[in-house]
Amino acid sequence: MTASSNFSRLWRSLATCAGDIREGFIEITRHSLALLGLLVVAVTLTFVARPDLQASASEELMGWLEMRQSDALDIPEVLNAASRSTATAVKNLPKDQMAVTYWLSRKYRVSPEPMGALVSEAWTVGERSQIAPTLILAVIAIESKFNPFASGTQGGMGLMQIEPQAHSETLKPFGGRLAAFDPRTNVRVGTRLLQELLQKSNSVEAALQAYAMASGQTDNTQYIERVLSEQKQLERLTQGLTTAAISTRAGAPSL
Repeated sequence: MTASSNFSRLWRSLATCAGDIREGFIEITRHSLALLGLLVVAVTLTFVARPDLQASASEELMGWLEMRQSDALDIPEVLNAASRSTATAVKNLPKDQMAVTYWLSRKYRVSPEPMGALVSEAWTVGERSQIAPTLILAVIAIESKFNPFASGTQGGMGLMQIEPQAHSETLKPFGGRLAAFDPRTNVRVGTRLLQELLQKSNSVEAALQAYAMASGQTDNTQYIERVLSEQKQLERLTQGLTTAAISTRAGAPSL
């Protein structure tokens, strides 16, 4: 047998094998497409019979597409940024809080909306702790000038210059040390400290002196004078509104 005949036989074998593979692939593809078609029909019939499944599947698909789009664009997830901001509509505040808000806003150059949230918080925690909200706000004014990111030389942080190490257990439920920079958390922790000092002291001045030492103030006497002076100014604002309201009611005709 010559080399030419051997080559010819090998070529026919390879051609036959290739043909068998092609026909097998076509057959498999035909069956796969048929199965896929049956699956599509079954899914369609299921969705027609169960509209609730169709709605659920649409929601899942849209959620997946939105997630993929956000990942592709590197856009952080923001559910409701406004709900996490420390700000409030000043027009919705009571008149005394509104007057204090605008006065502090002008003096310390802080926008009224975040200042209004702090004033409202001071009234809330003041009522719970039986501390005058004007005293709480006065302490904030002298400690940080209403800068929630203020940092003292002695380790005090935030609005009321609380020392995170000394209040680690209190800050733990709020997220730990860095929670001292959260305005509301800082005000609540600072007010609790002030409340404890007032209960242990014989006077407001003594409590403020102890608070000054805890926050790292160097001149306790000047600190006390500044806080009380600030509180008196705030009290005049609220008392002026109260006096005006009483005068208005007194001059009103009786029904």
